[in-house]
Amino acid sequence: QVQLVESGGGLVQAGGSLRLSCAASRNIFRVYTMGWYRQAPGNQRELVATVDSGSSTNYADSVKGRFTISRDNAKNTVYLQMNSLKPEDTAVYYCNARLLPIGNYWGQGTQVTVSS
Repeated sequence: QVQLVESGGGLVQAGGSLRLSCAASRNIFRVYTMGWYRQAPGNQRELVATVDSGSSTNYADSVKGRFTISRDNAKNTVYLQMNSLKPEDTAVYYCNARLLPIGNYWGQGTQVTVSS
């Protein structure tokens, strides 16, 4: 079993920045695709960004150019740097570790609130 613990959420004004971190309980990063997803009230959970074992990244169109996902395999940690935040970025952000069909794990989520 893999445990993922997110941190770094909070309240920020529009145009500001936050960095989210997700630490894994064991070293899975070398083979797992790591990702960030978010869910706003009344909406379905949606992809924000992923980074695979080869460090290739993928972003939702809504965050391209503003968010950056990165991974530190030595620290078992994945980051999401969020710049130029907008009120519509307000959501609970979830960390995900996926290597199908072996495993698909979620963190508990961290709240990000962007005020206008």
